Order: sequence, then structure tokens, then C-alpha cells
Amino acid sequence: MMSTLTNQGLIARVPSHLRVPVLLVLVLLAAVAVRAPRLFTVDGIGGAIIVAVPLMLAAMALTPIALAGRGGVDLAVGPLIGFINVTMIQWLVGNDIQSPIVVIAFMIAVGVAYQVLQALIIIHVRVSPIIVTLSGYLVLTGLNLVIMPRPSGVAPEWMASWGAGTSIFSPVLLLFVVACVLWYAWKRTVMFTHLRTTGSDERTAYASGVNVDAVRLTAHVAAGVLAGLASLAFTALIGSGDPTQGSTYTLTAVTALVLGGTSLAGGKGGALGSVLGALNMYLISYVLSTFDFGTVSAYVTQMSYGLLLVASLVVTIFTGRRAGAAR
Repeated sequence: MMSTLTNQGLIARVPSHLRVPVLLVLVLLAAVAVRAPRLFTVDGIGGAIIVAVPLMLAAMALTPIALAGRGGVDLAVGPLIGFINVTMIQWLVGNDIQSPIVVIAFMIAVGVAYQVLQALIIIHVRVSPIIVTLSGYLVLTGLNLVIMPRPSGVAPEWMASWGAGTSIFSPVLLLFVVACVLWYAWKRTVMFTHLRTTGSDERTAYASGVNVDAVRLTAHVAAGVLAGLASLAFTALIGSGDPTQGSTYTLTAVTALVLGGTSLAGGKGGALGSVLGALNMYLISYVLSTFDFGTVSAYVTQMSYGLLLVASLVVTIFTGRRAGAAR
């Protein structure tokens, strides 16, 4: 039956790299309908948006860097979200600076500034992206605890109702829509075409006249904007500052990225796949929460994420070889 769905009907019209996440979404939605149909109510969907959007934006933030190639996966995305969160709470709200324009501009600017610094190290110092981002993960994880040793503070007053989750059409959903519009607009530019070309074959792109350094820098700037929006959604979710919780997004966001069909080798994938991958991560967590695993429930969830990541990589490698054999 799965083979029939894959080769016929709507699934056959889906791009090959999106078929696994789309099928998994359908399977998980069916499981939710059986185990916890409350998710399909207004309150259920509203709550799901509040919880899932930060992860979706985090996965989207990983996407342009992965598309740029060189095995670039931003392992620091989780601590970066946490860093933006704690600095905003500690430095802005703590000094009674709560203007929405100032707060949002600050969060996006911090995300972009950090990603530009990361890009300059990768481009000019020529250190492997995985080493740079791993170092960033460790530095930011410690720095977050220096800035805010324990969860504290409160979100700006104008964000007080953002995390209620009682309405589908919430400011958090608007953040996600804005991110999607920005991605769509960027996707239609020549720079995005150059990004895919660079990720697919950097030498060919360079020989064709593409400024690969500018492309890589642009990818990091886009990632910084999305990380800033992710931190804004994360702050709305928790309603305070937290130096550690943001770091948990790294594993789930990377898993969502791979599950969404983005190639870690670069040049293949997109925001839609990352969003679908993040949606699958949320649905898996939601379905597992309906079972009673006792004291090991958290371990079961983490194990499921790990198994899903391995399975996604195997499927990606297998489908890639089949496509290569077909050519």
C-alpha cells in the first residue's frame, strides 16, 4: 500500500526529497487522530503553533547554511537562540527597554551579527564549518550561563498573551508567515540560485564567476534573521529568560533538517522540507506523550529522535543512489 501511495496519486507529484516527510506527516496525523484527537480543536492547533513554530524557525535557520555546502550544519543554533533570549531579557527588559521595534530589531541584529562572525571565520580563516559551529555551541552554552545563571526575568509586556495558545491566528503564527514570505522572496533571487550552485559544486560555481564567499556570507545572514525570529517565538513560548532550554533545539532542528530532505553535502533541499521535518518532530513528541513510559519517557523521546535521524540519513543515501543509478 505504501508503494502504491508513493507511485500513484498525490504522493507521486511531491518532489522526491519531500516524499518521506510528507508520508510521515500523514501517518503521524492518523496516529494523533486515534490517540489524541484534541489536537484538531482550536485550542489544540493554537497550542501546537506556539510549541512547533520555534523549532520550525530553528530548522529553517539551519537550511541556508546547509545548502551552501562544505558539510555546514550550524550546531550553535540552539545556544544562539538561547543567547538572544537571555541577552534580550537581561539587557533590554532588565533596563526597562520594552519597545517592540527595539526588541525585535535587537534580536534579529544579534542573530545576524553572530552568523556574520561565524561566516567570516569559515571564509577567511578557512576552518571547517563543523568545527566553527561546534566551538560556537560550547562558547555560547557557557556564556548564556554567565549572563543568566538560572531561568529568570519575564518577557516584555506586549508579549504576555503570545504564549496563550488559545487562538490559531496568533502573533507567533504571524512570525512564521513572515519568515516564509522572506524565504519565498529570497528564493526568487539570483543569489539563491548561486547558493544552490555553490552547494552542489563549489569549484564549478567559482569557475562560472559566482562569488562563493558572498554567497556563503548571505546564507549566514539569512540564518541569523531566522534565528532571531526563532528566539522571539521561543521567548513567547517560555515567557521568560532561560540559559539552557534553547540549547535543546540543536538536536531536534538538525534532525528536522535531515528529515526534511536537505542534503548535508549542500545544494539540495529547502525551507518547506525543514518545516515538514520540524512538524514531524513535534507530532512524534505529541504521539509519544500519549503513552505512559513512566520515568523513562524523556529517554524514549530522545531515542526516537536519534533513530529517526539515522533512518532519515539511510533513506536519503538510498534514494540518492537510486537516482544516480537511474541517470
